Amino acid sequence: MVLRILHCHSTFSLGGKEARAVRLMNAFGDAAAHTVLSAMPDRLAARDAIAKGIEADFPGDAPPLAGAPTPVRLWRLARYMRGFDLVLTYNWGAFDAVMARRLFGGPPLVHHEDGFNEDEAERLSPKRNRYRRLGLKAAYKLVVPSERLERIARRHWGQQALRIPNGVPVAAFAKPPEAGAIPGFERQGDEVVIGTVAGLRAVKNLPRLVRAFSAMSHRPARLVIVGEGPESERIAAEARAKGVAARLLMPGFLAEAARWIGHFDIFALSSDSEQFPISLVEAMAAGLPVVATAVGDVPGIVAEDNKPLIVSPDDEAGFAAALDSLADQASLRRAIGEANRELARDRYNEREMIAAYARLYGEAIRQVGAFLAGSDTDLR
Repeated sequence: MVLRILHCHSTFSLGGKEARAVRLMNAFGDAAAHTVLSAMPDRLAARDAIAKGIEADFPGDAPPLAGAPTPVRLWRLARYMRGFDLVLTYNWGAFDAVMARRLFGGPPLVHHEDGFNEDEAERLSPKRNRYRRLGLKAAYKLVVPSERLERIARRHWGQQALRIPNGVPVAAFAKPPEAGAIPGFERQGDEVVIGTVAGLRAVKNLPRLVRAFSAMSHRPARLVIVGEGPESERIAAEARAKGVAARLLMPGFLAEAARWIGHFDIFALSSDSEQFPISLVEAMAAGLPVVATAVGDVPGIVAEDNKPLIVSPDDEAGFAAALDSLADQASLRRAIGEANRELARDRYNEREMIAAYARLYGEAIRQVGAFLAGSDTDLR
């Protein structure tokens, strides 16, 4: 029996939560068929990462996830959800599906919270907290990747969340990067390549990274920002204003990070808000040192040797100084990178992550082991 899963996403651009959702879809193989809805119907880039042979569709006639939460719209959404064995919802942008389940019933639902956009980066919305608290009563389980979100769920939403740390296929990241895997990139001499992977959204504060890069004294250096989103022109404008546009490469969205992230010498994360960024763990698995803002669980994710390079989001000068210092010390970069790789191998292997989600989803539909059949990963 092929299980029918409905995925309700805030957006299906390839960010951290989408990458994880796609990896689980691929891992479950032919045990499940997937229908994906996005609150932003034009943001579907993550569909390109779904493996061939995985049954997945993106209907254009489903009830919208976005809009005023009127009883009629929520009832229509709940009626649509009844055609599935399991509903998976992701972040605030898809939360009306949770409320539809609360008001009108339906199949088992698991809600995933991975973090907040810029409108809740500094302070959670009391109105949204009330809505979450009410709606989450209908969820079989709330699942989060980070300790901080676990605390938020308990304190603000009255929920005991299940924490499943994000994982990556560490063995794939141990391989050398492929030549030509980043369009337009070719290393020039002994330049130091600083890179990041992010949705180009305001909460990622990539202009901060551009400014820090422009303040570095080390030359030559290159900045590579992989991702897509509405902040693309703002980032490019900051680079022009700081005189580094010629040394900035923005190749857009790139799938299969293991093929290309190893071209970076330093991974940089400049966000105002994160929880448990998958891109950070991917960089660690590739043996990269990390300069990052101290947001979410980031300070506790990296290796001990890397922790001095995690700085306050308010300390832009410190962020730039950390980049500059690390760029000038190749041996230190290698040592920290190897410590990160070892930690990723020991703690963030996706095999355990996939097994945990397989158990959770199987328990939700009362078919323990259902998501092991057809899996491309040995989860038993």
